[in-house]
Formats: sequence, structure tokens, C-alpha cells
Amino acid sequence: MITHNFDPIVLSIGPLDIYWYSLAYIAGVFFVIYWLRYLSRRELVDYTKKQIEDYAFFLIMGVVIGARLFMYVWEPAYYFSNPLEIFKIWKGGMSFHGGLVGIVVANYFWCRKYKWDFWRMADYGAAPVMASLALGRIANFINGELLGRVTDAPWCVVYDGVEGCRHPSTLYAAGKRFLITGWLFWLNVRAIVHQWTAGFIFWNFVFWDGITRLILDVFREDIMYYGLSKGQWMCVFMVVVSCYMFMRYYKDDWKRFLTR
Repeated sequence: MITHNFDPIVLSIGPLDIYWYSLAYIAGVFFVIYWLRYLSRRELVDYTKKQIEDYAFFLIMGVVIGARLFMYVWEPAYYFSNPLEIFKIWKGGMSFHGGLVGIVVANYFWCRKYKWDFWRMADYGAAPVMASLALGRIANFINGELLGRVTDAPWCVVYDGVEGCRHPSTLYAAGKRFLITGWLFWLNVRAIVHQWTAGFIFWNFVFWDGITRLILDVFREDIMYYGLSKGQWMCVFMVVVSCYMFMRYYKDDWKRFLTR
């Protein structure tokens, strides 16, 4: 049994509080910048330093805006009653599905601005963005939010003021996202040999995060709708769409992957 007594604030400098949650997203920006610079050094992409930094800025804005706006879907009564709370991202409360929509929109506008291939850029950004989302789930755990179901497992977590010992569901989510991050980076490395069709890595991002969350959210305490939570229903949509895309556009990529 673990007692949750983590402070969501990393450190305070005068009136300024620095939160673990904020650091997770700052780290995401650096992941994106470092990865694109690495690809540039390997001459796999031809981006200037300014374009790379601009892309990272577009992505982080897309993630934050999309993730926060989707909180109106998860907790409409609370956010419509307290509209200013939507700006307090340091408190946590970031919708993955909203962040994904925000990333797609940001990627579209950046590619339109610099006239780059949308799907190829989505492939390049997939792995570092997934790493950032994994850190975000660790920050959720530190904040003591998105609680798991009650369990008697020896690694269960006791939260102050919350009844029962619970699954650390956010740590499960972080772990599987780190695994997916490794898979996506590996696909990027193998792209030199396999030359994946543009968008293949991105749809791996969508499929694997959707299917694993659909499974692991059984450990998370949520309101159920016809047997699944809102998040799980959205993940069903993610899995269905990505499977369609694989069958429609990426059959040859899977064949190359399985036969080489």
C-alpha cells in the first residue's frame, strides 16, 4: 500500500509556483525540438532552427487549447459555472482526446504555413508527443487526480480524503504510453529501411493509444455509459478509424513490416 502525499508544486519562487504538470508540457516542447533537430542532423528532414521551434510552439498550443476545451465535454457543469477555471492548466485536467484534436489542427496550420506534407509531419511529431503525454499522466498521479478503482492489490494507493485504496491508474497509463513511445521511435528508425507511407506512424499512435486505453481504463473510476466510460467510447472511435486507415491506405506497410 502506498500513501499519496506528493506535492503538485515543484518549487515556489516568491509568488510564482512551478507545478509538475507544467513541467510535463515544457518537457514535451523540448522533446519535439530535440527530435526534429536530430532528424535534421541526419539529413532526414530539411527544417531550419526557426521552423523547428515554430513547430514545437504550434504543437504545445494545440495540445493545451484542445485539451482544456475538451474539459467542457468531461465536466460541463463545473466549467460552465466556473469559466475562468479553464485557464488554470497548472491545476491539471487535460483531456487526451482534446489534445489529440489540438495537435492535428496545429500540425495542419504549421504545414500549411511552411508548405510541408501534413502526414509526414504527423509521423515525425508522434513519438515525442506521446512521451510528453506519458509525463502528463505522471503529473496527474502527483496531483492526485483521475483516481483508479478500489482494490486490495499490494501496490494500491491511499489518497487523502478519498475512501478506499485504489489502483494507480494514471501510472498504468504513463507506463503504456512510454512503451508506445518506444514503438513509435523504433518505427521512425526503421523508416530508413521500410520507407513507410506518410501517416503510418501517426496512425500507429492513434491505434495503440486507443486500444491500450480502452483496456486499461477498466482500472479507472469513471461514470459508465452503456458499459464504457466517455474516454473508452472515444477510444473505440480511435481504434475503428485507425483500423480503417490501415486497411485502406497502409496494407503494404504492414506487409513490409511482417516480411522483412
